[in-house]
Amino acid sequence: MKLLTAFFLLVACHPILAATPPPNILFILADDMGWSDLGCYGADLHETPRIDQLARESVRFTNAYAMSVCSPTRATLMTGKHAARLRFTIWAEGAEQGGPKNRKLRDAPAIWNLPHEEVTIAERLREAGYLTALVGKWHLGDWLHYPESQGFDINIGGTNWGAPQTFWWPYSGSGRFGDEFRYVPHLEYGKPGEYLTDRLTDEAIKVIDHAGDQPFFVYLAHHSVHTPIEAKEADVTHFDAKLKPGMNHQHGVYAAMMKNLDDDVGRILDHLKERGLDQNTVVVFASDNGGYVGPDKAGGRDMPVTNNAPLRSGKGSLYEGGIRVPLMIRWPGVSQAGGTCDEPVVTMDLYNTLLNAAKLPAPPNDGLDLSPLLKEPGGKLDRPALYFHYPHYYATTTPVSAIRERDWKLLEFFEDDHAELYHLSEDLAEQHDLAKEIPDKVKELRERLHAWRESVGAALPVANPDFRERKGKAGGVGR
Repeated sequence: MKLLTAFFLLVACHPILAATPPPNILFILADDMGWSDLGCYGADLHETPRIDQLARESVRFTNAYAMSVCSPTRATLMTGKHAARLRFTIWAEGAEQGGPKNRKLRDAPAIWNLPHEEVTIAERLREAGYLTALVGKWHLGDWLHYPESQGFDINIGGTNWGAPQTFWWPYSGSGRFGDEFRYVPHLEYGKPGEYLTDRLTDEAIKVIDHAGDQPFFVYLAHHSVHTPIEAKEADVTHFDAKLKPGMNHQHGVYAAMMKNLDDDVGRILDHLKERGLDQNTVVVFASDNGGYVGPDKAGGRDMPVTNNAPLRSGKGSLYEGGIRVPLMIRWPGVSQAGGTCDEPVVTMDLYNTLLNAAKLPAPPNDGLDLSPLLKEPGGKLDRPALYFHYPHYYATTTPVSAIRERDWKLLEFFEDDHAELYHLSEDLAEQHDLAKEIPDKVKELRERLHAWRESVGAALPVANPDFRERKGKAGGVGR
């Protein structure tokens, strides 16, 4: 703390540094948006002109990764630490319930409250004089661990729940997630027909205006496009009329949710420009995991919510469809407008990147500063591999770990200890398993994956003593 105080005194007394105010930071996080859900990433049915325009003003990352489900990604964003190191490897409710009891393995133990001992990005920025606000989804712990206890001056909507009962005001009720009554706090005084994504955007704009001359960090964590899949009727009608056979995306209600989110991203960016803040605001847009490919019956449609093609699988899985996400960063004066970066990056890198933007040192963590890539999108990072760890069950996977070493990717499944090997530059869809053809590469990557798991203290699933395998049971989960 003394070093941090000395640092700010130095900045305040230095005539050049003092004349350069720290940039504002607007971090917009979509929920369950797939890598190919945006026009700038190849979507066909969806219309996202405002986010596509933001991409043209930013550096757009083509190999950006997150954890495979929501809460672990959010924990890495807040701390810069890998979810496996934190042991925050599943969403809050999943950690509390402990996973299924009738499968071959028992889920690895996981926490569901972000420890107060962790230094969040909001705490660092608030110490530096920023107004800090969480608007939207939190999902990092119970009421003792809400945003107010983790460095946020303002919390509008953040709770322990991962999804709202409904996107329509008053955003409350029960039945969709069992008998519990869910609500989104601090959104009183709405009116019938009000839509959650619109309201959260309104609230984020109010925070920006409230900040005045104070630098702000607004973490606008939208619930969209997570289930429940609900959208405005006129937008649904528009996209239903656009549907054609052969389109990758076929869910008109989901497409309408995408349009609404895009409209609201445009609204808040327009507000920054109208206020003259756009040239001193770092804007990040990302998603927390791959697109949800499970069924949803919105509008009577029993069909997958989205399709992550050309990527394989979706949310929960460690195939590319579960962990590769859209990411774009606009940092005026630093990022190269229209730049495309193919270097693999991961959400925990944003912790160091944004602290660097605020001229703040980052405590030791697992992330890297991406600012060199923003200046030179064709550059490389000094990081030989990325690691992923999901020691839990989900509809798309059994417990699994993975390593990506440049173009090579290995997945190791815990149930039967089998490994799969892919070369992503030649097989983006992960359809050609090379494990039997290149056993030496499998051995090498497995050893590195095991060493990494040990180094971060990753929790592992264990055998279920109560499991009785049924004869003739089909496998293939996660494929």
